[in-house]
Amino acid sequence: MQDAGGDSMEKSMQTTEFLFIPIPSWLRRNSESPVDFGVGMNIALGLAATFTVSNLYYCQPILGVISLKFGVSEDEASNIPTLVQSGYAAGLLFITPLGDLVQRRQLILGLIACSASLTVGLATTTSFITFEAINFLVGLASVVPQVLVPLAADLAPPNRKASAIAIVWSSLMMGILMARLLSGIITQFSGIQSVYLMAIGVQASVLIGAYLIIPNYPAKDVEGSYISILKTTWKLATTEPLLIINTFSIFLSTACFSAFWITLTFLLLGPPYSYSTLDIGLFGLLGMLGVALAPFLGRLIDRMYPWYSILASVCFLLLFQTILVIGAGLNIAAVIVAALGLDIFRTTIQISLTASSFSIDPTARSRINAVMAVAMPLGQVMGTSASSKIFLTYGWRPCYGLALAWTFIQLILLLVRGPHSPSKARIGHSGGWKMWKTKTIIPLKADSHIKNVPCVDNTTTT
Repeated sequence: MQDAGGDSMEKSMQTTEFLFIPIPSWLRRNSESPVDFGVGMNIALGLAATFTVSNLYYCQPILGVISLKFGVSEDEASNIPTLVQSGYAAGLLFITPLGDLVQRRQLILGLIACSASLTVGLATTTSFITFEAINFLVGLASVVPQVLVPLAADLAPPNRKASAIAIVWSSLMMGILMARLLSGIITQFSGIQSVYLMAIGVQASVLIGAYLIIPNYPAKDVEGSYISILKTTWKLATTEPLLIINTFSIFLSTACFSAFWITLTFLLLGPPYSYSTLDIGLFGLLGMLGVALAPFLGRLIDRMYPWYSILASVCFLLLFQTILVIGAGLNIAAVIVAALGLDIFRTTIQISLTASSFSIDPTARSRINAVMAVAMPLGQVMGTSASSKIFLTYGWRPCYGLALAWTFIQLILLLVRGPHSPSKARIGHSGGWKMWKTKTIIPLKADSHIKNVPCVDNTTTT
């Protein structure tokens, strides 16, 4: 027999969404029915990130074909990546903070439905102006991965938060690399319309999967309106020293990542390598391997305080950037080793910086993530433009030397604060130097049906 409390709990659960669409019974939740967040759900969130972020990158390898299809110059076609990234940046600023205000299941489903519907226009339009406008809107709606990252952090148990973030972030990076590869192959054999038809099918599949898997957990208990959410996002971006430092570090690491991959083509096309475009394309598979290895380090990151995992990542990045400076233009082994290492530790530093920043305010993770995510397209712009000009003017060694300098700045930013400095502290090393988190028992309510379980203490301000 169910007691009154149980009846009340059942009644408080939302049963429909978008006015009339039923929510699967196994996904209905309220504040007193926690989500069983296992590896399967974590991987599902990762796959959603992979195939939604891909929308931003399908166009990049096929700009020449786009210019021929619409009868425009290659210079005009090159506006497409800028427009889709501009839409993405706008979505990061104005849509992702909503994750702290509304139910994220509905936000995710709505965004995927919008991006899939808009992609129909990309596959069918014959107007280049319309194609440009739709690309901007697709970018605006393709911010789902940046809603999924804080969602994974919120759903994961305390001892698995970094691991959960690692799986979603690595999947996001995999989507960037995979989209370019798939787009180029499909266009080679079938044309650009097939690329976008494929994208429609993929997004429809992701929408169905998300509907059947993502739990309908209640919105966070955050008072205020959409305007107040935007105001507090700005306040976090300008008044939290730890967030400011971490965001600038993400900006620099993204610039280094973009600098390597954008100039890799120049490096391998010229002497002493003179590789074909197919050979160069295979380096994308190497990048995917590096990204795939990163989640295995997530459990190690969970066990240590974020400052130390950031330090280790920066030191390894310095090592691999140094290998590039010394031997990138002399021996292909240096390029292969650096490509693998840079992809692994660029992902681990992103995971560690995210985990560090999320500790500032657990109720504002979507807003914190929005601030950090905006730094990524800005870093891509700086890394792409600066490295291309330096490589073509001065050669490979000054180009990779610049990326090495950017990485060294990240080390300086980290060292001005200690591993346990308060998040409000701009500089200083108070709080000691403890590296490993301790396991503690988290007590539950007396009437809970779940036994006390050991968890890694994740309380940290760094």
